[in-house]
Amino acid sequence: MKLYRSLDEITARPVRPFVTIGNFDGVHLGHQILFSEVIVKAKRHKGTSVAITFDPHPLQVVRPESGIKLISTTAQKIELIEMADIDILIVLPFTKELAATPADSFIDELFKKLGINELVVGYDYAFGRGREGDISFLKDKGAREGFEVSVVEAYHVDDMLVSSSKIRELVREGRMRDVKKLLGRYYQIRGEVRVGKQRGGAKIGFPTANLRIAPEDLCPKHGVYVTQVTYGGKCYGGVLNIGHNPTFADTDPDLGISAETHIFGFNQDIYGQPIKVNLLRFLRDERKFSGPEELARQIAKDIEEAKQVLADAQKEVLLSCEDRFNH
Repeated sequence: MKLYRSLDEITARPVRPFVTIGNFDGVHLGHQILFSEVIVKAKRHKGTSVAITFDPHPLQVVRPESGIKLISTTAQKIELIEMADIDILIVLPFTKELAATPADSFIDELFKKLGINELVVGYDYAFGRGREGDISFLKDKGAREGFEVSVVEAYHVDDMLVSSSKIRELVREGRMRDVKKLLGRYYQIRGEVRVGKQRGGAKIGFPTANLRIAPEDLCPKHGVYVTQVTYGGKCYGGVLNIGHNPTFADTDPDLGISAETHIFGFNQDIYGQPIKVNLLRFLRDERKFSGPEELARQIAKDIEEAKQVLADAQKEVLLSCEDRFNH
């Protein structure tokens, strides 16, 4: 996949570009349908599949008071779009100037730099100054300029609309199984392991890898989760506690919210190293215990339950593979 950070970096028009455009926060199943559409059309016509997105998220610029929390970082979004097999990804810097650009001017600039064979957008997409660039505008513009416009309708799973806002709601509620249904994968947090209070091993008997969830990040419901942890190209099971550790009264707001993962069968020193943590299942709410001994007993129970969840998840994967190969 070729990655451009501005339209000025594009020195030659792609061959017969089939283009989709959007914020693509989370790269959920709805977004993946858009990518699939442009990829299939591009291959059919021996053209180029192109996705255009923005950094930062437009709401962070035009409505900073909204306090929008993002499902994925820009780096993660790029990674996921590349996995979708898009040929070209353009990540446009979103500024107040771009927000004030008339929709007509924006499309003219895209057409000049890219050429557009066909534009594929979601059913609710709108852009440009005052969101004037809606579906009606695009179809009229396409008719005048000679490119087609296709609209992908709303997609539902189990009566849930697949949308970034719905996924944010589910994450805040700790409904990780439903989140997976809409994302098509487990919800993931990632970051560098930090030095924490170092009581997990010394006081409780369960050492943890500590991440911090910053105030601007989307924070799942506080509590204990079953996890898969990826480090060094290997995947490990684990249990994660998100919150303020009420047993030890860790309530310093400057520290942010802690995400402490006990990784099964793991004893390496990974301070300062990046890890990725998939959240599979919410187990229980965070609560205050009488002391380290009672907390340790509960963690042992959490681990036992988590290992069963992980075993069941593995069985599900194996059964899915068997079904696929048998049909």
